Amino acid sequence: MKLWNCGCCGLTSKVAIVEFEGNQGEAFRRAIGLIGGIDDLNTSERLVTLKVGIYHPRLPQHTSSEFVGVILDGFDRVSKVYMVESDNYCGRGLERLQIYKEFFGKRVVPFNLSGDAEARYVRLAGMDMQLSHVLFKPNVFVDTHIMRTMKRGSLLKNLFGCVPEAKKAKYHKTEVFCPLLADIYEAIGGIDLAVLDGTCLFRSGDRLNVGVNTLVVGRDAVAVETVGTVLAGLKPEKNPVIQEFVRRGLGEGSLENIEVVGTSFEGIKKRFKDAVKTLERMWRERGGAPKSWAPAIDGLIQEGFFKLPNKRMRDDVTKALEAKGVRVNSNTGMIVTTLARRVKKGKLKASKDVDGWVYWTE
Repeated sequence: MKLWNCGCCGLTSKVAIVEFEGNQGEAFRRAIGLIGGIDDLNTSERLVTLKVGIYHPRLPQHTSSEFVGVILDGFDRVSKVYMVESDNYCGRGLERLQIYKEFFGKRVVPFNLSGDAEARYVRLAGMDMQLSHVLFKPNVFVDTHIMRTMKRGSLLKNLFGCVPEAKKAKYHKTEVFCPLLADIYEAIGGIDLAVLDGTCLFRSGDRLNVGVNTLVVGRDAVAVETVGTVLAGLKPEKNPVIQEFVRRGLGEGSLENIEVVGTSFEGIKKRFKDAVKTLERMWRERGGAPKSWAPAIDGLIQEGFFKLPNKRMRDDVTKALEAKGVRVNSNTGMIVTTLARRVKKGKLKASKDVDGWVYWTE
């Protein structure tokens, strides 16, 4: 396979796939060795910013604590690691980071990307925004997320969490979302190490998962995302995020130009194909999406999703439903109707502000 040369770091798009049974640390060390090591990143002269992706702390769709610990151990020469998240409508960044609190101390510091007094103004998707100072070089930026069957991917999409605003739904339209992610990547100087935690393969927007015990690692985050996309049974050429990055020359999005090392790629693809089929069967056996929007939205109310100080907009509710595996598609009108009915019954309160209707409970 031809090697792609990354213009931002001078490295080739070599991606390591390593299967494991129990010893995740050994799998990570082997993967790092297969891609040529990280001695230039694991040094006392640089700090590390570790971007985890925690959508909701009660949902399992984030890198496991075991693998976060393994990544931290892999940077044993670094004096400080910032573990970062931003606010979203599911909670404050620091609150959501508490799922990894066992690692916090003098060396590993939880850091909220929202409200950073040293944030820098940058131009993103044609808009002036701020990004936290810990995201920029010379800090090493490590990006980790889970493997899932999501059409927009995992690792590159995880950059969305760098946006400090809590209400991010307004940026989800494809024509804004994809350029925004690529602009963030370029502004901070790229992703230095990309780690896909394949302990399980998750069904997009769902808690359903199947154990696959596979780790995917590389220095070219676009190439790692591409390999993960193929394993998840999707086509990279139909992933708008990958294609935006490729168009800008930020990474390799063609599998034939990626050097895959470690586990046999053809063999592992068969395993993942079976895993995808299992997920679909599990989803059908569970009954698929709710027959009515009411049970899904009532579930959000019971979980405290609308509880003050949170005030939720329609897009916030849509994203929360998608995270539960509800296929929203173009049914936003039904969501609004259901919300209105819940207001009429006294289960929700509502008011209209400059951005539209908001809903809450006291």
